[in-house]
Amino acid sequence: MTLDAIAREFLLQMQACVRTVDYERLRPLFAEGVVAFGTFAQVVVGRDRLEQEQWRNVWPTIQNFTFKLDDLHCLGTSEAICVVVPWTSLGRSPDGAPFDRPGRATLMLSPSGDRYVATHSHFSLAPRS
Repeated sequence: MTLDAIAREFLLQMQACVRTVDYERLRPLFAEGVVAFGTFAQVVVGRDRLEQEQWRNVWPTIQNFTFKLDDLHCLGTSEAICVVVPWTSLGRSPDGAPFDRPGRATLMLSPSGDRYVATHSHFSLAPRS
């Protein structure tokens, strides 16, 4: 399987979990000792902290989370894949109006048993033009 195919499989599984706000289903796709940061989480170590400090602060507030797989870039080898990919989602302003929330992600995927898991993730909003 190519690096792109491995990354796409992972990203589509993650995308489905974010869209359905399914933390339990996503947990096994992240290493227990994952090192991550994002919009809410500074630098956190551990899947539990990532879920509490990042995922639970974002996922319930957005809709239509979608990785832009046509713009996917993969670097590395099958032992350590660096995934760089933009994403889109919709947020809601305080008055309920939807707004676009484009962003970008970097993940490090490593083999673990019969799957790949994220050992690092960084999700952030795209800079405004």
